[in-house]
Amino acid sequence: MDRTESEEKIVEEISMHYREILRLIGENPEREGLKKTPLRAAKALYDITVGYRQKPEEIASQAIFEHAGSQIVIVSDIEFYSMCEHHILPFFGKIAVGYIPKGKMIGLSKLARVVDAYAKRLQVQERLTAQVCQLLTEMLPNEGVIVMCEAGHLCMKMRGVEKQESNTVTLDYTGKFKDNPELRTEFLNLISK
Repeated sequence: MDRTESEEKIVEEISMHYREILRLIGENPEREGLKKTPLRAAKALYDITVGYRQKPEEIASQAIFEHAGSQIVIVSDIEFYSMCEHHILPFFGKIAVGYIPKGKMIGLSKLARVVDAYAKRLQVQERLTAQVCQLLTEMLPNEGVIVMCEAGHLCMKMRGVEKQESNTVTLDYTGKFKDNPELRTEFLNLISK
């Protein structure tokens, strides 16, 4: 990945902190297998937090089109990877987005890009779900938006309670989805197929 000179400086500074972390946990950062680890880890962290350098509103606004039909539009199984802000450990899963158009629609790939822009930050699943729902509610003329997220959290699987099969489901919705439980049920039935 090509980086600007200022981005390279940021990555180098992050790598110095990783070097110190290695030393503090009892490792030798000069050991053969670890010499390049601080820089590799810094580059990885910078890349997986690219969402801080993206604007979800701009992503969504690039592909909103006239549309007269559809009762409901659903894009399901949008995979994402994020980092828990409490432990800086990964959580990952899938998001399903549904909306009822009101004269406009959004390009389908933009839904996935919006998910990524919010997921590629230090995050919590509840906020991620709400942010995607809120952005689409505000930017896309609609009669309701619904977002469901299901994810596994390494902060629960590899530390703490160590529950390997645990998954978390979050749901956020607006408009007709809020007013009509049958519409929510229809969405949930359609994404579970």
